[in-house]
Amino acid sequence: MSGPRRAASGLLGVMLAGICLAGAVLAAGPLAHREVLPNGAVLIVAERPAIPIVVVRVSMPGGAVRNPADAPGLANLTAELVTRGTAHRSGPELDRAIEFVGGGLDAGAGRDSVIVTLSVLKKDLSLGLDLLAEVLREPAFPADELARKVADIQASLRRAEQNPDTVAARTLGPLMFPGHPYGLPPAGTVESVGRLTREQVVAFHQRYYRPDGASIVVVGDVTTAEIRQALRQRLAGWKAPATRLPAVPRPAITVPAQTRTITRDLTQTTVLLGRPSIRQDDPDYYPLAVATYVLGGGSASRLYTRVREERGLAYSVYASVQPGRYGASYVVSLQTRTDAVAEALRLVREEMSRMGREPIAAAELELAKSYLIGSFPLRLDTSGKLASFLGAVEDNGLGLDYAETYKARIARVTTADVQRVAARYLDPATFSSVMVGK
Repeated sequence: MSGPRRAASGLLGVMLAGICLAGAVLAAGPLAHREVLPNGAVLIVAERPAIPIVVVRVSMPGGAVRNPADAPGLANLTAELVTRGTAHRSGPELDRAIEFVGGGLDAGAGRDSVIVTLSVLKKDLSLGLDLLAEVLREPAFPADELARKVADIQASLRRAEQNPDTVAARTLGPLMFPGHPYGLPPAGTVESVGRLTREQVVAFHQRYYRPDGASIVVVGDVTTAEIRQALRQRLAGWKAPATRLPAVPRPAITVPAQTRTITRDLTQTTVLLGRPSIRQDDPDYYPLAVATYVLGGGSASRLYTRVREERGLAYSVYASVQPGRYGASYVVSLQTRTDAVAEALRLVREEMSRMGREPIAAAELELAKSYLIGSFPLRLDTSGKLASFLGAVEDNGLGLDYAETYKARIARVTTADVQRVAARYLDPATFSSVMVGK
C-alpha cells in the first residue's frame, strides 16, 4: 500500500506496543466468540477486560483480486480514499478527530481483502465507531483527494521500480499465476492508476464494501453484548447489494516453469524462485511448513548455513510459504554477488532437491517443530496481532480453533511427511526464476 498511514499514536501507540496477550490467550480457553449479524457480516469478539484499548478490524471482499481486468490498482486506490473524507467530515477533520483521542483509523487493500482498522481507548470507543461507520458507509471520494492520492501512488510505484526486490516480485507474479489476478501487481502500474476515475472508485466501493463476505473482529475491553448493540446501531442501514458477490477462481497448482532476467546496473543480484503452493486448509501445509523452516527458515536452516555461512555466497537467503484465500505461493529468495550467482543458485537447487531425496535428521525435525510451535503465541501478543489473526482465520475459513489445530498438526509431522511433501512441492525444476542485476 502507498501513502501516509494514521497509525496509533501517543499513549495508545505505547500501550499497543507493550501489552502482552499470550498468557491471557492461553488461560482463557476459546480465543473469541463468533456470530453472524442480521446483515450477514460475521462478528468475532475477543473480550479482554484487562486491556483498556479496543481494536476493531473490518475485512471486506474488496482486495486486488477484485480489480477489473482493465483497471489494475482500483482496489488499492479505493482503500486509500475511504479515509480521506466522508459525507460528514473532510479527510483532515477525520485525522484530527481520531488523533485528538490518540487513536488510529486506517484502511488498506491487500490481494484478497480490504481491511479497515480502528484502535482507540475504551473511553473513546463511541467516537471511534462513529468514524468507522462513516468510512465504511459514506466515503465522499473528493476529487481533489483522488487527484492527490493518484499522484502519491504513482510516485510510490516509480520509487518501487528502483527496488530490485519489488521488480523481481512483480516479474515473478505472472509466471506463478498466469491469467489469474494473483499474477498482477495489487497497486497497479503508473499508467493504469493514472486512468482510474472517481466513477470507477464509487462503483467499486458500492459493489465490494459490503457486509456479506465481511468479518468484524473486536478485541479489548468490551463485552459481546455491548459491541453487538453499538455496531447494530451504527450499521443498521449497511446491507448487501442486490448483485451476488462474484466467485474468484482458484489458480492452477501446476504451471510451466519459466525464467526471466532483468538487467540493472547493480552491485549484487536478486534472485527469486517461485511456484504455486498450497493453502493452510490442505493437510500437507503442516509438513510443508516444517520443511520450509528446515530449508530456509532462519539462521539454522540449510540454505543459510550452506550458502551464507559456509560459502559466503549470499547476503540473504530464505524460503517461505505465502498463503492466500484462493491460492498460495512458495518463494525462495537470494541476494548475492553477481559473480557468485551461478554457484549460489546451484547450491540452493541442490538443497531443495535433497529435501525430497533424503529424510531430514531427527534433530532438524525437532528444532523446526519446537520453533514453529513455541513461536506461535508471538502472533497473538498484542491486541492488534490478535485481531489480525482472528480476522485471517475467519477470512480463510480456518476456524477459531486454528491456533490449537496448527500446533497439534505441526507436532504430528514426521520425517517421512517432510520428505514426501518436499518431493512434491520443492522440486527446483517446477520453480520459475527471476534474476535482477548485471
